[in-house]
Amino acid sequence: MTPIRIAIVGLGKIARDQHIPAIAGTAGLVLAAVASRNATLDGVAHFATLDELLAGAPDIDAVALCTPPQVRRHQAAAALRAGKHVLLEKPPGATLSEIGPLETAADAAGKTLFATWHSRFAPAIESARAFLAGRNIRAVKIEWKEDVRHWHPGQDWIFEAGGLGVFDPGINALSILTRILPRRFFLVRATLAFPANRDSPIAAELDFSDETGLPIRAEFDFLQTGPQIWDIHIETDAGTLSLAGGGARLALDRHVMVDETEGEYAGLYRHFVDLVRRGASDVDLAPLAHVADAFMLGRRTIVAPFTW
Repeated sequence: MTPIRIAIVGLGKIARDQHIPAIAGTAGLVLAAVASRNATLDGVAHFATLDELLAGAPDIDAVALCTPPQVRRHQAAAALRAGKHVLLEKPPGATLSEIGPLETAADAAGKTLFATWHSRFAPAIESARAFLAGRNIRAVKIEWKEDVRHWHPGQDWIFEAGGLGVFDPGINALSILTRILPRRFFLVRATLAFPANRDSPIAAELDFSDETGLPIRAEFDFLQTGPQIWDIHIETDAGTLSLAGGGARLALDRHVMVDETEGEYAGLYRHFVDLVRRGASDVDLAPLAHVADAFMLGRRTIVAPFTW
């Protein structure tokens, strides 16, 4: 079967660390071009912008948009008009409402639109989901704390309006929780800490619940030094289920159930190939809806200015 010729738009850290090696290791995919104003990739056709890529590389089948969320809607719409399948890095856009027209455009064009949540492809996620399906869940605690200076060095867009701030990593936890919990949940209250010189929060405390009154507590922090923490602990009638390392490890009390090397983007791209082959799309906005709720309902506090 002819491989899908894909182009990466936005050749930053996430593209180099995750997308490029995942594409190289995925059967049915070939990286045919990149579009970036400031970076090139040896041996791969380069264009400065998406518009130049669409005009100069008509044989491209798909694009992976790894640009900041504030510009993705325009880019995705242009790619769909040009007849390309579209993969959106998370979050899929800067707003909820901008995604619906993209779904409509993808359907009309007969193309795949994939709003990705890479953390859902972590090794332990499906095992956790299967375990929780038949359990009485008593409480959930999320700790998602990382160092923005390490993971997004100098990337001011992440603290601009639409950049999500601490919710850029925090939405990964919400993408996992919306996948593994058997019932839908909703935000009850939130406190968001905004640096005095920034438009997006640097920390957040959130309380969720569901129709049974399940307490769900989430703590997000973008100033974590030392060990990085991406953990979810779920108290059940069979013990405490713990997801650690962003979903790489799973344990029930002290019994280790899954402990594997991270392979999120490999699974993500396998799913993308399957979607394209089947002529299907995958657009789940539940994690982004929870973030939008936090911005709507959250109490805002002002904290010290943030500088790199």
